[in-house]
Amino acid sequence: MKANVGGIDRTVRIVVGAALIVWALAGGPVWAWIGVVPLVTGAIGWCPAYLSFGISTCKTGKP
Repeated sequence: MKANVGGIDRTVRIVVGAALIVWALAGGPVWAWIGVVPLVTGAIGWCPAYLSFGISTCKTGKP
């Protein structure tokens, strides 16, 4: 897996994912658990959807 998520994109994914998970834990809607997806993709620096569309926000190819 070559990294395809970098810089600001990674930071935004982690912050938004964590916020959604906290919201779900605080009694928010069940769909807020979708925050796990951006949190994990931001943490590992790889997104399967980006791979499908040939997108990369990572300049160096390394996380």
